Amino acid sequence: MKPKSLEDVFKTYQEHGHRAYGESVTELQHALQSAAFAQQAGEPPVVVAGALLHDYGHLCHNLGEDIADHGVDAHHEDLGAKLLKNLFVNEIVDAGRLHVAAKRYLCWKEPGYRDDLSEASQQSLALQGGPMSDTEAQEFEREPHYDLAVRVRRYDDMGKVVDMRTPDLESFRPLLEGFLRKSA
Repeated sequence: MKPKSLEDVFKTYQEHGHRAYGESVTELQHALQSAAFAQQAGEPPVVVAGALLHDYGHLCHNLGEDIADHGVDAHHEDLGAKLLKNLFVNEIVDAGRLHVAAKRYLCWKEPGYRDDLSEASQQSLALQGGPMSDTEAQEFEREPHYDLAVRVRRYDDMGKVVDMRTPDLESFRPLLEGFLRKSA
């Protein structure tokens, strides 16, 4: 269901954030850790907000928690972008929409990046098309917010720490309110 307000987004995290992420943390823990790492690194608010919401689509499909084990890609990045596009500004939506492509891009651009991915991220990478080709990478670099997505991707990679203490979701409310569309 498409959220109509920030309250709806928070409700989705409350109702579905307990789902396993495939990394020994829940979806909510992953979101909070990604955002907390971005905050700790002194990133601007847009990166922190993008890191928090980048996997929203995982909370909204009903394909199960272990779909990658069955060779299925839920295209959660597209689902999340579709659901959030009328609520949040383009930068936030694109951070989520492009974070999978950013993983593929970094595998193309940086030797060794792929080797440092978690086992679950490597498994999903195979389902998502593997490293980009030169042509795909050039197209990705033409995306207006590709650099934001790459930054968010790095925090996505970090947000997988068992028992890490983070601020709670509610503490990010003022930050997210600043990225709501005027019409929302």
